Amino acid sequence: QVQLVESGGGLAQPGGSLRLSCRVSGFDLDERAVGWFRQAPGKEREGVGCISATDGSVYYADSVKGRFIISRDNDRRTAYLQLNSLKPEDTAVYYCVAERWWYCSGYASLVDNWGQGSEVTVAS
Repeated sequence: QVQLVESGGGLAQPGGSLRLSCRVSGFDLDERAVGWFRQAPGKEREGVGCISATDGSVYYADSVKGRFIISRDNDRRTAYLQLNSLKPEDTAVYYCVAERWWYCSGYASLVDNWGQGSEVTVAS
């Protein structure tokens, strides 16, 4: 049974930082790509980024490039999303996902499993 359990969400000020964690079970992080999506209030779901399983290549959406960092710790079975230089428009529910194969597609239609979501609020 595949599970992705997220933690670390909360409130941050503009310009601040948060780190989201995604602990996985039912597969190893060197087997399937792990990505992050988000959905802001009243907005469509959008991809944030992804890390491939075998070579660790990381991809980012233009909206977060240079501010967010995706990483993983295979031994701890945990993927991370570091959110830096936060803006109010980053306010959203963030979802950790497991894709169908080892490489990143960035397509929600190829997501096999979703985390429960972590609420991130950026406000002063």
